[in-house]
Amino acid sequence: MTSSNPSAADPAPRPKRRTFSPEYKLRIVAEYDAAPEGEKGAVLRRERLYHSHVTEWRAARDAGALENLVDHRTSPARPKKSAAEVENEKLRRQVERLEKELARNKAALEVLGKASALLEMISESAD
Repeated sequence: MTSSNPSAADPAPRPKRRTFSPEYKLRIVAEYDAAPEGEKGAVLRRERLYHSHVTEWRAARDAGALENLVDHRTSPARPKKSAAEVENEKLRRQVERLEKELARNKAALEVLGKASALLEMISESAD
């Protein structure tokens, strides 16, 4: 007998991979290193991390890689555009799109005009 429950056949949704900010990594490595011997595991359990995370993050910190990581999408070094600049860019893209569309329409009209003239010539010669 088959189940009439459609959700029984659906697989579970894929879990989302966690990402960690450089600040978080540095904080956890410092906290792990400062913890006494018996408490290091408690830090890992609390944060749901593995020892390999701390090992990799420590190596990256020692190589200077973590200090150089910056989210360029939200970085203060990237200035935000004013509303007028954003609107100007949007309008420029729209004008560019419309100019391409106009050129395409002009070419289509030219072809239709030539086809019409050709049909007129053919109909006149047939008479």
